[in-house]
Amino acid sequence: MVVEADNGAATAKRLRAITDELSEHFFEREDVVRTLIVAMLARQHSLVLGPPGTAKSELARELTSRIQGASLWEILLSKFTVPTRMFGPIDVAALSRGEYRQIFDGRATTADIAFIDEIFKCSTAALNETLGFLNERLYHPENGGSPVVCPLISAITASNELPTGEDSAAIYDRLLVRMEVGYLADPSNFAALVRSAVTVPAQRTRTTIALEELQYAVSTAVPAVDVPDVIVDAVCALRAALRRQELIASDRRWRQSVRLLQASAFLDGRTAVGEIDLAVLTHVLWDSPAQRPTVEREVLQMVNPDAREALDLADAIEELEAQLDSKAGQSREALSDWAIREANTKLAKAAKKLAKLRTEALANGRSATSIERVIARQRAVHARVLTEALGVDASMVQAEL
Repeated sequence: MVVEADNGAATAKRLRAITDELSEHFFEREDVVRTLIVAMLARQHSLVLGPPGTAKSELARELTSRIQGASLWEILLSKFTVPTRMFGPIDVAALSRGEYRQIFDGRATTADIAFIDEIFKCSTAALNETLGFLNERLYHPENGGSPVVCPLISAITASNELPTGEDSAAIYDRLLVRMEVGYLADPSNFAALVRSAVTVPAQRTRTTIALEELQYAVSTAVPAVDVPDVIVDAVCALRAALRRQELIASDRRWRQSVRLLQASAFLDGRTAVGEIDLAVLTHVLWDSPAQRPTVEREVLQMVNPDAREALDLADAIEELEAQLDSKAGQSREALSDWAIREANTKLAKAAKKLAKLRTEALANGRSATSIERVIARQRAVHARVLTEALGVDASMVQAEL
């Protein structure tokens, strides 16, 4: 098998190409795309959490369709979804002959990759089977007998809201990777999105990988990635730091996260986990979105001091936006005076500092994802200040940015 000869290096290269292609098409989603692929390589499940209209479903479909030969299964759950709709309907023809059996083809029971939309709307009737499907990759047939072993590698799930009841919380706990997405923050990306609605899209490169390549990476290449003692020490230190913040993750979640670190290194073409791979843990160690900034800061303090400084700048940017909101209803003169004397100056300085941090991070081989996310926020807030406080039109905002 060719993939064995290079220990999956060609597979990792193609997955990086897929990451680049999807990131170019889905604005401000590079980190989401990469993390979804890392979760898949780690044989773990992921959650994309965000409001309607943020391309959650489109992104999941585009990514999973790049796996040639895979059995893909998709469903939109509701409180009325019955287990047989997910795992296999009753064979009516067999039932007429007095036989009770299910048809599994094309259902979750035969899926290599699954996309489950509105995951927390799982019905009570389907809850236990869904948990068994995600946890043990097993389904217990309606008529009893031996459980069906499911070939599931990874499930991508999506939701517009967090779980509210005990039933949905049980599923939430089983989703190792959790990511928030929002509406586009960078005005230039929003402008590109608007233009895309009236222009004919250019022919895009569409890299794919074979199911067999993915299976080899998941079962053999990723587990072979070395985890040095220094990384083990860093994980232990991170756990202690989060516990001081009263953020407690289960032992199971910490243990499963090690495979994510290996998958991250494999995707980058490395044979050993490095400190940069710890960044993926920002999507693992929080329960509520309110906890995510704390987790991100503790992780980035170890991984990338530049990114941590960027997060401090992000706090200052958010404070300026809050000030802008609080000034609603004031006169244009008062708004202009505040924008010129304070907001515009601070935002311009933040932009220069963020650009420098990004350059330094890339020059030192560190991830600039978190810095770029703050840059997007700075641009968005700057655009609001220019338009709402100074009355600059949209075209001039784009020129300024």
